Amino acid sequence: MSFRKEKKFRVTINDFNNFKVFLLQKGMKKLYEPRIIHSAYYDTKNLQTFSDSEEGTLPRKKFRVRWYNNSFEYTFEKKVSSIEGRFKTVKKLTHLSSRLQLLKEKNFDSQYGELIPSLQISYIRSYFELNSMRVTFDENINYQNFEINNNRIYYDPERVIEVKIPISCSDDYVEKYIPFPTSRFSKYSRGILLSTGQLSEF
Repeated sequence: MSFRKEKKFRVTINDFNNFKVFLLQKGMKKLYEPRIIHSAYYDTKNLQTFSDSEEGTLPRKKFRVRWYNNSFEYTFEKKVSSIEGRFKTVKKLTHLSSRLQLLKEKNFDSQYGELIPSLQISYIRSYFELNSMRVTFDENINYQNFEINNNRIYYDPERVIEVKIPISCSDDYVEKYIPFPTSRFSKYSRGILLSTGQLSEF
């Protein structure tokens, strides 16, 4: 496991494109081809991980099953936020071969207890690097709430840029190269809020 620091920039579509042009002019290089990311998040029946995220509780965890493009190769990821920083563990799920199986999947965590599927998030991610920073651009973000309606898709009106750096870097390392204000942007929290009518799509 390795800790990392993470900065997020919540932007409009127009600012999203301008941001990318600015960083390309600064020497940002593409790492990989863009791909579609799908994540099915797991939570307790009373959405305790969502509440912990909203309140900024430490330590806290998020649980998800992730797959890419049209592939049905699933991995289970646990994201931990603590005072020391953030880290993620990943485990392949060889027993899953379809989305239907995924929706029947349950998990258990010593801190949260039984976890059930709560929300699916899908988006397009582009990957770049700039001065040891990994920069990703996420667009076309959409959500499906498993508890409320399995069919309706909720579209996020905003986009997000994430910058990840090693824990050894100084807190102001990102600001030296990217002179824009950061903002909290939790896709999971926004998906819950959008699908329950607490946040507007437009």
